[in-house]
Amino acid sequence: MATKIKNYYLIMFYVFLLLSLHTNCKRQETMVNTENQYKIIFLHHSTGEAVWNGSDKGSGITKNLFGKTSATPEWFKKYNEENGTNYIISEETFPKEQPYGWENYPYDYYNIWVKNEGENPYKDEPTLEILTKDYKLIIFKHCFPAGYIEEDQGAAVLDSKIKSLENYKAQYEALKEKMQRFPDNKFLVWTAPALVEAKTNPGYAARTKEFADWVKNEWDVQDDNIFIWDFYELETEGGIYLPVKNARNAGNSHLSGEFAAKASPLFCQRIADVIETNGQKTTLTGEYIK
Repeated sequence: MATKIKNYYLIMFYVFLLLSLHTNCKRQETMVNTENQYKIIFLHHSTGEAVWNGSDKGSGITKNLFGKTSATPEWFKKYNEENGTNYIISEETFPKEQPYGWENYPYDYYNIWVKNEGENPYKDEPTLEILTKDYKLIIFKHCFPAGYIEEDQGAAVLDSKIKSLENYKAQYEALKEKMQRFPDNKFLVWTAPALVEAKTNPGYAARTKEFADWVKNEWDVQDDNIFIWDFYELETEGGIYLPVKNARNAGNSHLSGEFAAKASPLFCQRIADVIETNGQKTTLTGEYIK
């Protein structure tokens, strides 16, 4: 009997030891290395989600370069391993549908970050005072309904939800002044997404192109902390509409899975280059300069 009891306790000891080792190994595998960590946040809605994933879940096409549904973090994992960097990128729906509302147009960034600036969230959305404490690089974009730009009325109204070029420009100037107050942080701004021809008209399309051109050629200035990823140029391929081949379909301005898979690594390359060289080694669309 004594021998059986001894063997029982010996077996239980080894079981406990094996479980402890397994748990410890798993803990080590999931630990995040915080040494020299460079944190990045990407604020977006559905178009941004497709580029983040490198695929389009809505179309049923989920395969990307890595065979997974989140190509962007996978790209950075590989990049970190190959280059000895520690870039940690995460994404967030901004703003959320509740309580703020599903709108991420120039007015909304102005409203949350400038008009309602401060140390406290506005309608549960983080202000720049909050974001800049946690993230070294902040990336933001608009979804394609931002392209429904109305004709100007003759004078900009900064605190207006009306989508017009004059209002967009005024809100972007306020955002630029605000972002430049955080010189220790960097910002990467997407140019506006386009719409498929069937879902817009020539006036809307022309004004969207004008806004995208203004952002990269006039609003963006040298030697500050704000950088551009020219998603509009990449998406339209020099036109004023989102080509059907790059869209989910002829009547839907969400991205195709194929185009999202193409755009995702260019997005990642642009991010890494903005961090390392202030964007000197890539074009505005993210290709490496030869």
